[in-house]
Amino acid sequence: MKITALMLLSLMALCVPARAGERVFAVNSFWYQPIPKDAPLHPNSPLFVAEFLRQKKAYYGTVSINTAAYACPIYVVGPEVKPVAVTEWDGQKKGFKDARLAAQWLAVPIPDYAAPADGTDGEMCIYQPSTDSLWEFWQARKQDGQWQAVWGGGMTKVSENPGIWQNHYGTTATSLPFIGGQITQADLRRGAIEHVMGIALVDAEHYDVVSWPATRSDGYNPEKKPNRIPEGLRFRLDPSVDVEALNLPPVGKVIARAAQKYGFVVWDKAGAITLRADNPKANTQRGEKDPYPELFGGQPAWSLLQGMPWERLQFLPMHYGRP
Repeated sequence: MKITALMLLSLMALCVPARAGERVFAVNSFWYQPIPKDAPLHPNSPLFVAEFLRQKKAYYGTVSINTAAYACPIYVVGPEVKPVAVTEWDGQKKGFKDARLAAQWLAVPIPDYAAPADGTDGEMCIYQPSTDSLWEFWQARKQDGQWQAVWGGGMTKVSENPGIWQNHYGTTATSLPFIGGQITQADLRRGAIEHVMGIALVDAEHYDVVSWPATRSDGYNPEKKPNRIPEGLRFRLDPSVDVEALNLPPVGKVIARAAQKYGFVVWDKAGAITLRADNPKANTQRGEKDPYPELFGGQPAWSLLQGMPWERLQFLPMHYGRP
């Protein structure tokens, strides 16, 4: 068969993996929709802001950015990577396994160099553009040469997906995929984050109060303390703030501008209020250097957002943007 130049270009496109920072979900996914400046606000927005500031003060006095631990390394792989089965291990002592999850993990193209994130969550993500497929793993480990994980999911037709795991699959407490809300190296290099950012709080509203796009929650508030922020709730930085006048380093201003344009979604709980950046293990496991010392300008992650006017947050209504 004669291979034309057009066919060759098509084959090359299949073999070149997309970068983790590119848009992967449906074009109308909430992840990629800017918030209009005149968007309505939650009637409890001022009290939610006060609650956010309380948590920030109570838990380390800052909003930090996770990289090597409690952030997911996203391994973007080509079609040549041989798939392997991943099995569920009962790290939560449930006493049973999920047959549908097993089916999602039957053939996962995990590269030989892959390793999960540091920290007890042991997150790991695999994205294969050539098959339009995505996998997430929580508490991933390799035992006797066999990959295992406690939970996660497998998604097909990613480019048609709204960017939400269905049926309680996925690794975050809300079933919102890491690849949607993590800050990427590509974002920081181009100086613009063109998507909603996931954020973890410490104290979230009880798990029976959930805002779309979240489909579940690990919030815990049995004493019904007032003004706890529900998981899935969206909020932004007041668009009237002059970001250029803020005492922020370049990375902080990139995040602040995205906070005005796309905002945040509460997608998890953590020991401190944190954003997540793509884990540098996706670089270092391949023999590349950790890019964050350079991207962060040599500053520690906890210091990058110290000049953010968090008191100027605006919380959006429950289920904001739901179709």
